[in-house]
Amino acid sequence: MTKVVDLHHYRTRMVEQRAFGPWQKRFGETYDAATRLMDLSDKTLYFLAQPGEESSLAYYEIIMGVLNFGPATKFNYLASEQQMHVVDIHLFLADQMRFEMMRRLGWLETLPSQNFTLISLVQTYEQMRNRFRDKPPGLAVSHPGHEAYRKLTIREKEVFIRQMLREALEEFQKLIKS
Repeated sequence: MTKVVDLHHYRTRMVEQRAFGPWQKRFGETYDAATRLMDLSDKTLYFLAQPGEESSLAYYEIIMGVLNFGPATKFNYLASEQQMHVVDIHLFLADQMRFEMMRRLGWLETLPSQNFTLISLVQTYEQMRNRFRDKPPGLAVSHPGHEAYRKLTIREKEVFIRQMLREALEEFQKLIKS
């Protein structure tokens, strides 16, 4: 009897392996096609929220895996257009990771990206970026800067939240060490 292959399941498994294989080695955790920002461990989220070359490589691993561009070590061999696409997605994902970290600190309310999988954030990056462009994360009412935040324009609200990154990293590091 012939074995029936579910192509959707097979393709999903292949994307999972390419996208998360390096992360499973790097972080020692298990991820799958259903993994969302909120599913990442605090330790992994903290690593990814930090700026720098080391976290950039981790982003390239998942992005290039999802897009089937090869391993992250081949980034410099990609065509310029592909490199720019990977970098754009990296910057978008880094913002989402940082917003998730601030949400866990209780600084932000719900995030527009919180219900989407990591794979879908990469695959539909342009639509997601456009969808979230006019929906900055909401600063929690309990945050001391809420009154000033409330009076800002949409673009100013994004800048306000991004300016909290250094303090958020410090606070989150204390949280995960305790």
